[in-house]
Amino acid sequence: MNTNPDYYFHGTGLDEHMKIFEGVEHVWQALGGRLKQYIDSVIRPGIRGRILDGAWLMGDDIEIGEGTVVEPGALIRGPVIIGRDTEVRHGAYIRGNVIIGNKCVVGHATEVKSSILMDGAKAGHFAYIGDSILGRNVNLGAGTKLANLKVTEGSVVLKIGGTSFDTGLRKFGAVIGDFSELGCNSVTNPGTLIGPHSRVYPCTSIKGFLPEKTIVKLRQQCSIITLQETPDDDKV
Repeated sequence: MNTNPDYYFHGTGLDEHMKIFEGVEHVWQALGGRLKQYIDSVIRPGIRGRILDGAWLMGDDIEIGEGTVVEPGALIRGPVIIGRDTEVRHGAYIRGNVIIGNKCVVGHATEVKSSILMDGAKAGHFAYIGDSILGRNVNLGAGTKLANLKVTEGSVVLKIGGTSFDTGLRKFGAVIGDFSELGCNSVTNPGTLIGPHSRVYPCTSIKGFLPEKTIVKLRQQCSIITLQETPDDDKV
């Protein structure tokens, strides 16, 4: 299992914000208190994009870049940094300690908290992104959930190949490497690491570590039955 940020993210997916990974040994160490401290140190509050009527901004610690559009019904609660040419669509909820890069999409009924979305990352419909990092051009299908809280007490521990890593984080969702895609209604369990250029098929629940260029398929058996008689609509 590779836990170094360089394994998951290549290039300058967050421009100057890649500094958050400097000196980080394990990729999840960029989350939690480090993410909050970093945002507080670099944020330049100001609205340089378009906030349409009916959108809500809570707090003065919000930075929105040029060309970004926040649609009616969206709610943003700082501290939040959003880059250029990003779409925050109707009904989106962005709630604190979030960095979103350039040309991203936070879609309808999508919630983001304590997370990093690198340039081109998209969560267009009904997604939950909690305490997670999405690499460049990652795409989350409709209904994708990145679960961040265990049902048992204690911090999230990764157990891969006989080795355990205590992340020290009570809440930790997923790290998804550059250019990976998750299908509709897929779920990652707390502490999931997905290497770059990977694919997770719809309705799949995953956990642990997936190496780069991995495909995860959910195989299910379907029965197709042909009715011998036309159903009585009055009884349906």
